[in-house]
Amino acid sequence: VQLVESGGGLVQPGGSLRLSCVASGFSFDDYAIAWFRQAPGKEREGVSCISDNDPSSYYANSVKGRFTISSDSAKNMVYLQMNSLKPEDTAVYFCAAGRPILSAISQESMYYYWGQGTQVTVSS
Repeated sequence: VQLVESGGGLVQPGGSLRLSCVASGFSFDDYAIAWFRQAPGKEREGVSCISDNDPSSYYANSVKGRFTISSDSAKNMVYLQMNSLKPEDTAVYFCAAGRPILSAISQESMYYYWGQGTQVTVSS
């Protein structure tokens, strides 16, 4: 089982990035895929989640209206389009796979498989 993130980098405030996560070794359709992030000195937080079993997607309040999660099941890929980036979005971004209950969709403990992360830095 493997999750690999890509697409991170350095971007100026107001800019955009698209993160990608490719999954292998498990049935993509059986799991929800989420993006988490962890900034230096802070706890890991759930950013967004998508599931074939739930037509709606979860977004943290801090990213609503700016980030969009999408998936391509045929390619086992999940994307996170990040627009209007702010310095406070600077963090390592991780994708994770699990079967969360709706009330705990942003909790780390709900996810079984994790990628290694990709660094996003928003700075002028």
